Amino acid sequence: MKWLNRMIVLSGFLIHNGNDAIAQTNYSLQQALQVAKAHNLSLKTESYNKEIAASDVVTAGLRPNLTLNNQTLQLLQPSHYAPNTNFVNSKNRQNWWQLTKTFQVAGQRDNKIDLANKNVALTASGYQESERQLFYDVASKWLENWTAQKQLDILNVAKNNTDSLLNINQLKYKNQVINQTDLFRTELLSKQYALQLKTARQEIAIKQKELKLLLGIEDSIGIDMSDNFGYYVSSDLDSLLSQSGNMRTDIVAAKSLIDVSNSNIKLQKSLAYPQPEIGLIWNPQNGIHYMGVYATIDLPFFNRNQGEIRKAQVQKEQAEMNLTTVQKSLQSEVAVAYSNYRNQLDNIQKFQPILQQSQNILDNVKYAYIKGGTTIIDFLEAQRSWLDNQQQYYDALEQYRQSYIQLIYTTGLINQLAI
Repeated sequence: MKWLNRMIVLSGFLIHNGNDAIAQTNYSLQQALQVAKAHNLSLKTESYNKEIAASDVVTAGLRPNLTLNNQTLQLLQPSHYAPNTNFVNSKNRQNWWQLTKTFQVAGQRDNKIDLANKNVALTASGYQESERQLFYDVASKWLENWTAQKQLDILNVAKNNTDSLLNINQLKYKNQVINQTDLFRTELLSKQYALQLKTARQEIAIKQKELKLLLGIEDSIGIDMSDNFGYYVSSDLDSLLSQSGNMRTDIVAAKSLIDVSNSNIKLQKSLAYPQPEIGLIWNPQNGIHYMGVYATIDLPFFNRNQGEIRKAQVQKEQAEMNLTTVQKSLQSEVAVAYSNYRNQLDNIQKFQPILQQSQNILDNVKYAYIKGGTTIIDFLEAQRSWLDNQQQYYDALEQYRQSYIQLIYTTGLINQLAI
């Protein structure tokens, strides 16, 4: 029975660890953007604005309610009562019942509905702009995680190389081939790498938590290290400028604001017309029934909604100026981002022979040291030089990928990547 219990415990341990391994999901950049789009809490909160704007369309389409009015006059002096009547007799009372309705004229209702619909479009474009800002933050944080993992990987390679050398030097020291100083130098480097690895793992854990917050999820996550950012970006600046003019969500929002302003001008001009109130009157007076018609209308001698009309016109001018400003800013941002992207791509391509050369030097020096053809100092210097080159390369690769993120952000293509 003891062996059976042990097998059950061991099986449970393996299943638990297996579940932990399965639970972690490695996200590519595109997958991270898609998850953030679906689960980010701030974005979910802002999505309610679209429903709020849609409810304004319902409100704009509602017609004015009917108005019911009653006035009752009661004769109080008994000496004036009709003969043979009392206080509650209808001959001693006058009633006024009035049922009226306000009528919207000059397309006021249609203009309200149109303005509400334009506000829905404006809210939707504003939401897409919030998505663009979020996607930039997610992409940047994803890249930080990717870089941190790469730094950990090269530190692991350096640590393994040093540990392998340490095993060799321990054997050499035992056989009195090297002195104690050479052994201590190797041990010291190994300990330094171990400390750097611990710090790197802590940094990854922190960055993963920050990324999870942006994604809006609680599950254990990782980074798809095979993601090579192979998404298409046009190499022609004019083409990128043309694309960004159509796809940048802040441009779309600025154009939507102009549409809202135009609709508001129409509405405010239509509200300059007075709204007539028309209805029926039923008026029993002292037991005698009367029927009549009620109608009232403002006379627009003083108030013709001049202030709101002027405000709407100024708001349109402001919206047009805002669109011009955003378009000018877009051209500058795209040009700068494109130039930086091309420069960083050129830097990456120039780094390849440097990496290969540093790897060859390390391999040759390590082989020579093992064979006794050089000193530990030469090997450690070659190891440090290799690590420096690796770290500089991945720093440059991070800058290249950040320039790519900046480019698709400024052109608005980042929203398409999340689809």
